[in-house]
Amino acid sequence: MGLFQKIKGMFQKPDSTEETNKNVVETQKTEDINEKVEEKKVEQEVKIYEKGLSKTRNSFVSRLSNLTNKYHKITEEYFEELEETLIMADIGVNTVMDFMDRLRDRVRKEHLESPEELKEIIVDELFIIYVDDSVLSTKLNYNENGPTVMLFVGVNGVGKTTTIAKLAHRLKEEGKKVLLIAGDTFRAGATKQLEEWSQKIGVGFYGKQEGVDPSSVIYDGLELSKKENYDIILIDTAGRLQNKSNLMQELEKINRVIASFIEGAPQETLLVIDATTGQNGISQAKSFKEITNVTGIVLTKLDGTAKGGIVLAIKEEVGIPVKFIGLGERKEDFQVFDIEKYIYGLFKDMM
Repeated sequence: MGLFQKIKGMFQKPDSTEETNKNVVETQKTEDINEKVEEKKVEQEVKIYEKGLSKTRNSFVSRLSNLTNKYHKITEEYFEELEETLIMADIGVNTVMDFMDRLRDRVRKEHLESPEELKEIIVDELFIIYVDDSVLSTKLNYNENGPTVMLFVGVNGVGKTTTIAKLAHRLKEEGKKVLLIAGDTFRAGATKQLEEWSQKIGVGFYGKQEGVDPSSVIYDGLELSKKENYDIILIDTAGRLQNKSNLMQELEKINRVIASFIEGAPQETLLVIDATTGQNGISQAKSFKEITNVTGIVLTKLDGTAKGGIVLAIKEEVGIPVKFIGLGERKEDFQVFDIEKYIYGLFKDMM
């Protein structure tokens, strides 16, 4: 059984279910109930992935299926069209080249002749490329000895403020006391927008007027966080990537201010990227990686693109884990990234 079939088995229910014996239900332990609650939660999350990835699935997977129907034998022409299909899904040229080498190697070693035989192998190899024998952690890093600071970076218009709000809501639901600090003092309306979000979701907020030094806002905000015993501090920053050296100096100053207050902080520096920007998003990731220590990526608007392969390209080309993805407008559409749910959501209709 291939990797994809195992993933499919994790998330697909059997066609028919037998009625549970009443005696078993009556004696069911709390652990079993908790397990069912967890199963229900996973089921709901899988549905969110399925729905959010539908544009990519309908475009990308239909192209792969058409390719399989078009060719009865694996030929060089087949490989060329497959390569083009993968690149068009924004999987990234380098990733695709690596993938095609691996695929050709398997075809040769396993003496495969039909494209039909390759369908599951294609999915398995894409999964393997992402995992790449590394331990991937989508978990957030928390400060065990005090408040946790998370810094958000990214260009304007990628959904940074909304992302901060959705994560704040998620953390609040987990019982954390959350403070938002408006460190983007350059974009008109940025402070007001973050303040409005804080009021909507019921978390703390600190900001000043537009145009002031961001580091001074963050300094005063961190002082407030200590006085009022906040658990998590989420900090917005300006996204003026057009002047890389200025942005680097600004982020260095912000990081020094944060570290002077809380040892080891920021625990996370999350780069927010708009998935609909495709390869431009990869370029942004590379630029921000040069500027500051990015610990994770938040990929927004993944439901709005037919090129959801960008997830694979980011990992391969930038080497930074995707920690969260945005699969819609609702707060529950903001999901912790799970490679298995992603692969299933992308390829579930293929076999």
